[in-house]
Amino acid sequence: MEGIPAERLVFVYNANSGIGNALLDSIHKTLDPKSYNCNLCAITFGLFSEHRKWKEFRRNSGVDMEFLHRDEFKKRYPNISQDKEAFPLIFILKGGRLQEFLQKEEINNMKSQEDLIFAIEAKLSQI
Repeated sequence: MEGIPAERLVFVYNANSGIGNALLDSIHKTLDPKSYNCNLCAITFGLFSEHRKWKEFRRNSGVDMEFLHRDEFKKRYPNISQDKEAFPLIFILKGGRLQEFLQKEEINNMKSQEDLIFAIEAKLSQI
């Protein structure tokens, strides 16, 4: 895994990359948030930009973080098999191995940026 730091959190959105997908996701998230299938995206991003509190946490946490869409994750980590239904998902990369950090169900039960921040801090304090 050349070029990948030894330890980091890897966030995987339940969406594919690209401008067209981002636009469609933003519209869907705004018009019908209850049926939007990526709570991680909804919590961390508004219609046009990253939510301020989340961005501040991300920048000041001291934790290396990588953010990928499903298609990018599959290219970056081809040896990790996850079906489309597993996302959103957060992994931790430790000792060159990805381990699940926060699962889809946990992420989808979150209501706010604060819930996500608290869950990350709590989980990291156990490591």
